[in-house]
Parts: sequence; C-alpha cells; structure tokens
Amino acid sequence: GNLHPTESYLVIGEQAFPIIAEGLYHYQPYQHALEARRVQDRGLGEVIAEQLPDQAFLIGLSSIYWRESWKYGERAYRYCHHDVGHALGAFTFAAACLGWKVQVVDSLSDAEISILLGIDNQSGIEAEHADCLLAVCPNTQQCLTAEAPLTINPAVIQALQECKLLGEINRLSDNHQEWPIIEKVALSTEKYSNNAGTADRPDNKPTRPGHLPQCNETAFQIIHQRRSALAMDGITELARSAFFGMLGRLQLERNTMMFECLPWAANVSLFLFVHRVRDLQPGLYVLVRDPSHESLLRKSANPDFLWERQDSEDYLRLYLLAPQEVQREAKVICCHQDIAADGVFSLGMLARFGDVIAEKGPWYYPRLYWETGLIGQILYLEAEAAGMRSTGIGCFFDDVMHQVLGITDHAWQSLYHFTVGAPLEDQRLQSYPCYHHLDSSVI
Repeated sequence: GNLHPTESYLVIGEQAFPIIAEGLYHYQPYQHALEARRVQDRGLGEVIAEQLPDQAFLIGLSSIYWRESWKYGERAYRYCHHDVGHALGAFTFAAACLGWKVQVVDSLSDAEISILLGIDNQSGIEAEHADCLLAVCPNTQQCLTAEAPLTINPAVIQALQECKLLGEINRLSDNHQEWPIIEKVALSTEKYSNNAGTADRPDNKPTRPGHLPQCNETAFQIIHQRRSALAMDGITELARSAFFGMLGRLQLERNTMMFECLPWAANVSLFLFVHRVRDLQPGLYVLVRDPSHESLLRKSANPDFLWERQDSEDYLRLYLLAPQEVQREAKVICCHQDIAADGVFSLGMLARFGDVIAEKGPWYYPRLYWETGLIGQILYLEAEAAGMRSTGIGCFFDDVMHQVLGITDHAWQSLYHFTVGAPLEDQRLQSYPCYHHLDSSVI
C-alpha cells in the first residue's frame, strides 16, 4: 500500500561509531538523516555496549497502525507486521552488502524496547507500537546467542526513561476512524516477559551448496530498480532452473544468509500455484521450508495429494500435490485479482499456528508475519534478478485457501500471498521525485 507504517531508530555509541554522540536517533526519510531523540550519559551506553560484540549497534522498529488502518481498517495489524518482515529483509540485505549481519534481539519485553526507543509515553490512535530490536555487527562475529542474549539492567531502563527526549513527534491526521479490534489484538499479543524463549533455531542443519542467481546486475542495481508489479502479462514463462534457484533461496538452511536474522526455527512453508514455469507441470505444489513441517502438513492437508518430489538433485523439498490448471483457484483466493493468475506462479505462505501459539504464547503471533514479510522481501529481489517482477497480495480469503488445501483445523494458517511474473507497465502513470509535494522548509 506504500503507506510506510514502520519507524526506524538507531541506538549507537562510541564503540560502534566514535564520531557520533552516544544516544538514540530517529531515521527521517525525507531528508535521509538521523534526528537526535536522546543524547544520553556515556555510562548508560557503555552498559548496553557490554552486552554486544565489538563495533555492534542496535536498530529498533516500531509501527503506527493508523498509517494502515485509515485505508485498510482492521487488516492494518496484519499489514504492519508484514512490513516489519520486509524491513528485516531490507536491513539484512543492506548489512550483507557492507560486510555486516543482522539478528533479531528477542530477549527483551515490548515495554523495555519502547523505553529504549523513547516511545513509551505515546498514546492514542497515532501512537507507535514497539515491534523489535535488531543487533548489527561485523560479519566476523556472532551477534547474539541463546546462551548470551542481550540483557539490560532494570536500573539502566529506569535511567533511560528519565532522560529527556529531544524534538516533537509530528501529528499525522486531524480526524481519525477508531478500529478498537486493532488495539485489542495489539494488547493481546504484547510480549511482557524478557525471556528469550524463541532462540530455537537448530544448528545441525547440513550445509548445502549455494544456488546463485544468473544475474549480471549488482545488488545495488537490483535493490534500486525493485518495484511492485501492478499487473502481469499472462504469457511469459520462467525457466525451470530459475524457478528452482529462487525456491532454493527461500528454504531455511544453515547457509541461507537471509534467514540468519531470525533466531527461531522456520514456521512457514509455501503452497505454490504454478502457471507458466517451463518444463514443469502446472499445478499445486508445496515447498517444505523445514524438514519437520512435512509430516505435519501431510497430516493436515488433503490425503489425496500426490506428494511427488520434483528436484532431481534432492536439494529442494518441493512436491507436486495436484497436477492441473490452477489459475482460477489462485485468482479466487486472492480476492478475485487477475494478478494472482496472470503471473508465472503465485503462492500462499502458511504458518504453523495452533501448536506454536499454544507453546510460545500470543506474543509470538506477529513474529509469524515477520517471517512471511522476510520471505516476501526475498521474493521481490529474486524476481528482479530473474528478469521478472513480484508483488505482495494482502487481500486473500484464508478460509478458501484452507478449503483448497483440505485443511480443517488450526494447525496451519494462511498469512500472506505473493505473485511473480512478467509485469505490464501502466503508461498512464507518471513518476515524480520522492516527497515532491512536500515543502522541505517545514520538515
């Protein structure tokens, strides 16, 4: 929706960047600049830095639900957390290009993150909600581990809360439409405990050879040219090798750099509606992103599915479930949007749900959306590298998706859809510089 509900903050000190004052900064996109929000005593920064590797710093993300709800209503909660996942992907790609790496810090409560980011006293419909904290460190070091998570002494949290904040937060709108269900869900999914709890990603996965895209552009070029497709041509095919390479980078393996930012095991697998992949039977497929998912999916899904393995190299866990034309199903599931049927393939991201929420707690719910958003960000860039274009589809009928798959319980839940294909350019659209309509003198 291009509504940008995610705010970014930098918590940095001398150990990471000696020429900047110790403190908290807000990223201001219009001027591509940092705004000082809290310049703190050096001693407080040193206490935080002691928990981090040398040269590491922290990035915080928050969401303003109103930026989505004015347009999308109660679906804003879902879309905001999709965007957090996309942001995780953007940070991970950017860090990797600079020889750094990113990892989610999941050992603090939401209240502690709010204080750290200086957003704890906000209220009302335009208030920011703390999402997550990221540690950024040199690629040569381990950012954080389950055995040594980031912890902040309560006395430091109290001292930060008492520090004066600089600047004022801009008001977005004169009028508002309340969506009480969003606040209800946000409160229900708040993380109250500062127990890490989710650092359950296994380290014993076999290392696989990387499948690199056949692409002559640099990461800089691909990232800057990426756009969301508005429509697909319904004709172009994708090479089987490119399709398999794309899926290979969506599987969670030990050497899959993009997913190292998440400290937990994979919760999401992908059901694909394949329309026009060369030398591949059209039909419904599943990419089992983690081996533990297969038995669970077989138990929940239609027992008549084929489960026919597709990769001759035995690398991909890609299975053909139903060989048939699936454009109609893809379109109906995605709110009758042609774009889901006119691409080379579309997909639905299904997350382990009932058991995971029962085991972890309601606070784990938004993290499922983060994982789907991260997958979406990778798909965006992979599509560009393959000469295609992609777009996320936030409007879909999850119940219809479950019916197509034969899922009748809450073991798996459809959380995000995507489509990839050859784009049709709308010649009626005009391009302008970013924020061309704003007066820079008042920003």
